[in-house]
Amino acid sequence: MEVQTSRFGALEVAEADIISLSEGLMGFEDLHRYFIVDSSDDTMILWFQSIDRSDIAFPILEPKIFRPDYGVRLSGNELRLLQIDSVAKPETLVYSILTIPEDPCGMTANLKAPIVINVKEGIGRQVVLQENEYSVKWSMYRELLAAIMSAPKSTDLVAERTSEATAVPPSAVDSNVEVLAL
Repeated sequence: MEVQTSRFGALEVAEADIISLSEGLMGFEDLHRYFIVDSSDDTMILWFQSIDRSDIAFPILEPKIFRPDYGVRLSGNELRLLQIDSVAKPETLVYSILTIPEDPCGMTANLKAPIVINVKEGIGRQVVLQENEYSVKWSMYRELLAAIMSAPKSTDLVAERTSEATAVPPSAVDSNVEVLAL
């Protein structure tokens, strides 16, 4: 189906690539359907685009990119709501929502309340973690810049990339964040 977005224009999204959040995101509880967008730049940042409102898209990033020791511990209830029966499943994605101010050097990530996605079931949930070590405003610009600079550049990949944003199937995205049960 074609989805109009204010940031990326019209994007083609397969029904199977839609992620349902029954409770929405904090502050956006009335928006339940999202998909992942690659804006085709070299920042590693993806976007969590609302289908229900074309003007709502959140920049997201896998936290392991800038915080290598990051892990998610979910309660039994959260695992049940996400229909995750094994915490070692490769089809579980974890993203932090970013805040990108006018000066990107002040960029922060919400490590306290990541989005956890069960790719196989097409469902997700924003989970508030119990760990006190995580912040809702983790400063991470330097770490992201270092990751971008050290990322291998494949000429084949560059040749395949277009300058246009595209919807990304969740099954095509990897996550290295360890998901554990409490």
